[in-house]
Amino acid sequence: MSRGNSVPEAGEVRIDKWLWAARFFRTRSLAAAAVGGGHVQVNGVRVKPSRMLRVGDRLRVRRGDEDFEIEILVLSGQRASAPVAATLYHEDEKDRLRREQAREARRAAGSMAPHPPRRPDKRDRRKIIDFLKKETLPERHE
Repeated sequence: MSRGNSVPEAGEVRIDKWLWAARFFRTRSLAAAAVGGGHVQVNGVRVKPSRMLRVGDRLRVRRGDEDFEIEILVLSGQRASAPVAATLYHEDEKDRLRREQAREARRAAGSMAPHPPRRPDKRDRRKIIDFLKKETLPERHE
């Protein structure tokens, strides 16, 4: 049998399809791009989007600023509601807490950033533009 016509064994599903079904990514193409970009590892190894998953595989999924370390419990190629999708995998409690603490730290850091009392008006924008022009002009030594 040629390689292109091979039929997946029972109990296997493509990693990009499973990530989409488990609601880690909104579309299957985003899941495939993440896998191809090295943001997803299976059992500690970088894989291609066509990699077939099995029950018990351990995944490390990096999505934005969040890292998920999960174990596959159920294989599914069909997208379902979020509560059903959450039953497809198991995440350790310590990993979930670490991710939530990192999220809270990012949120707290963002709230500490100074915010102007209002949007800049025309005069303020001109001052900003003049300031930036002075900063970017090379110094002349005459």
